[in-house]
Amino acid sequence: MIRIGTSGWSYADWMGNFYPEKAKPADLLAIYSRKFDTVEIDSTFYGIPKKSTVEKWYDSVPNNFKFAAKFPRKITHESDLTGIEDISDRFLQTMSGLKEKLGPLLLQFPYSFKPDMAENLFLFLKSLTAEFEYVVEVRDRKWLDDRFYDQLREAGVGLALLDHPWMPKPEVMTSRTLYVRFLGDRKLIPDNFSHERADRGKELEGWKGLLKALEEKTDDFYGYFNNHYSGHSPATAARFIKMLGQ
Repeated sequence: MIRIGTSGWSYADWMGNFYPEKAKPADLLAIYSRKFDTVEIDSTFYGIPKKSTVEKWYDSVPNNFKFAAKFPRKITHESDLTGIEDISDRFLQTMSGLKEKLGPLLLQFPYSFKPDMAENLFLFLKSLTAEFEYVVEVRDRKWLDDRFYDQLREAGVGLALLDHPWMPKPEVMTSRTLYVRFLGDRKLIPDNFSHERADRGKELEGWKGLLKALEEKTDDFYGYFNNHYSGHSPATAARFIKMLGQ
């Protein structure tokens, strides 16, 4: 199963190009879901949503749609991964409202998250309920070694691969789910997300080759494009879907 979408769906710069000019904010997710079958929820990074909000998300999209969602930053950015059982449980309980439409949950760690936190990380991962699917993102290449991969496999957790200026693209799977985040460089494209401003064709061809190389190890592929990647993530996501023959 190949699912490709964007990181978030509510951006003012998309009005009049991806969305109708006068579309209502409450209608954006439904419009988005007519064009893509997955989205990565960015807002959960800033806090746990209301139960009613999650219910509206669920009702706005078709049955075959999948949401991915970020863990709150209070867990990934503002803690040492200890003493967070309560907020973690509340987050998981809330996101369970997406039921069969819920895909992977992403633990996106900051640049400052170093390998000396490995013990805390793996204790936390082992404490998570097996009811959900999890993916870990790190932004320090020093994490990327066999020990890290083996511990993720032991915990049954996927590794998020990144298209990012200083992160390598290892042909490594730690679960049967391949999760790729197309982040780009915020310094090159800091704003103005109304149209593509960078040609990423060469990079996308490289990712297409990596997907092919990992095909036999993969059951599901989730790919999410950030606006900073090319300037307008819906257009680049649609381009990659076409490149893959989807």
